[in-house]
Amino acid sequence: MNILTTKKIFLALAVSCLMLFNACIVTKKVVYVNDMSPDTAYLALEAPPVKVQNSDRISIVVNAKEAELAVPFNQGLGSFQVGNSGDLNNSASADPGKGYLVSADGTIEFPILGTLRVAGLTLEEIRSMVRNRLIDDKLINEPSVKVELLNLKINMMGEVNDVGVIDVPDGRITLLEAISMAGGLSTNAAADKITVIREEQGVRRMYVNDILSKEVFNSPTYYLRQNDIVYIEPRGARLSDREENNWRYISTGLGLLATVFTILNFLK
Repeated sequence: MNILTTKKIFLALAVSCLMLFNACIVTKKVVYVNDMSPDTAYLALEAPPVKVQNSDRISIVVNAKEAELAVPFNQGLGSFQVGNSGDLNNSASADPGKGYLVSADGTIEFPILGTLRVAGLTLEEIRSMVRNRLIDDKLINEPSVKVELLNLKINMMGEVNDVGVIDVPDGRITLLEAISMAGGLSTNAAADKITVIREEQGVRRMYVNDILSKEVFNSPTYYLRQNDIVYIEPRGARLSDREENNWRYISTGLGLLATVFTILNFLK
């Protein structure tokens, strides 16, 4: 075998390996918060309380030792049954399809108590306000008040595996939890460019998060709020399924041709 033939064989093998390598789809593994060290304590921020906004829907359920006293304040919520001893059992509960819709001026119409301004208040502040009004107006001596947010929804867009709106029944969710609920990041996601668009006091702001870094835990949008929009940017232009298949076939075909060419030269 002369030197020229040897060069041809090595050249063909190199081309073959290159073509077969291009035919393979390489997936980059993403490691979240990869700058955290094991057995190291980091300061954890407390979750900020959720504040009610205009167009939110909240549930306010009132209970009392004498159940009949709470009936007028729970109109349309649950049901009330008379027991064998003549006592009234209150089974009122929150219903996502009901509750009180916060108007454009930040108020709700609550039975008997009338107009209540709730926008900008936390759920605990609303609970205290309703409870104090019931006591001060001598309507119920020792009322129990439960307030819930019924419409905490997060809009997930971009490079996640399950694009859509996430419902959060317990009223609290983090950015990482939202990504998990959306099926995780796609293979084309830019993990250092997780954008959260938030409306605050009539102004929309955009925050960019890097979930590869531990600094994501200090982000003002790590704990998401109602109606937040989460958009995950792509790392690059995504090929359509048809284009990806075409390139795979072409690369594989060229690799096979290069392999055949190598074998024929070796036999000669």
